[in-house]
Amino acid sequence: MNNQHIKNVLELSFATLIVSSSAVLGKYIDMPTPLIIWWRASLALIILYVFCRIKKISLKIYSTKDKSTFFLSALFLGAHWLTYFYSIKLSNVSIGILSLFTFPAITSILEPLFTRTKVNKIHLLMGVLVLIGIYMLVPEFNIENSDVKGILWGVFSALFFSLRNIIIKNSSQKYNGTMIMMYQLLIVTIVLSPVLYFLGISEIKTQYPYIIMLALLATAIGHSLFIKSLKHFSASTASIIISTQPLYAIILAFIFLKEIPDSNIFIGGTLIVSTVIVESILSKKR
Repeated sequence: MNNQHIKNVLELSFATLIVSSSAVLGKYIDMPTPLIIWWRASLALIILYVFCRIKKISLKIYSTKDKSTFFLSALFLGAHWLTYFYSIKLSNVSIGILSLFTFPAITSILEPLFTRTKVNKIHLLMGVLVLIGIYMLVPEFNIENSDVKGILWGVFSALFFSLRNIIIKNSSQKYNGTMIMMYQLLIVTIVLSPVLYFLGISEIKTQYPYIIMLALLATAIGHSLFIKSLKHFSASTASIIISTQPLYAIILAFIFLKEIPDSNIFIGGTLIVSTVIVESILSKKR
């Protein structure tokens, strides 16, 4: 059991590492955000469809209720990506990703409302620590400040991400994680298709290597592994464990974008990462 728990945690940690690269790529890619998301979803869709065929993963959806779940969760996933990239482009990678990580606190509050799980006081405490960390990021309470706008977009992204994870959790028990992600990408691609008419696709000529990295690593592989991990953890526990993502993203932003976080970001980030360590230990005892 201990070895299996370690394997599950390592798998989720690996998913966290590669998903964190999306923040740096989203900041670096010089294209309108809706267009980035469309390319991200459409290319990842092709990759996952081919993978499902090679591995002979069933693509059958068993009920109308499950179809509705896939559709709704896909809308929340698309909204999460859009608001997340807006957050990063308005501010920087550090602020964007750390503000996104209010989602463990949001998940802890929302999960008991959607499922039969009880409110866990420890999760609420962890959520409070995350919120305090986010508070440390606010440079000044001025809605015109670009960093404040980035934080607000990041919090909206956190809300959409929490709802997506909660809604899809039950389906993750019945369906293959890659198959679920493939259908979500299909829906996001269809819903965002009108942006091609308004924004065009010519800019992809100079950006395609980075778009492919975003689609393959951060989307096709990372998110599929994350959905798979929900089989082994509650949505709240998985959300808090994956809070190591800001640490990875900030390091990658420093290396590739030369972004240097200030002292407030270090303090806020430390509080967030601290919740990961505590929750990882507690989840092993459950």
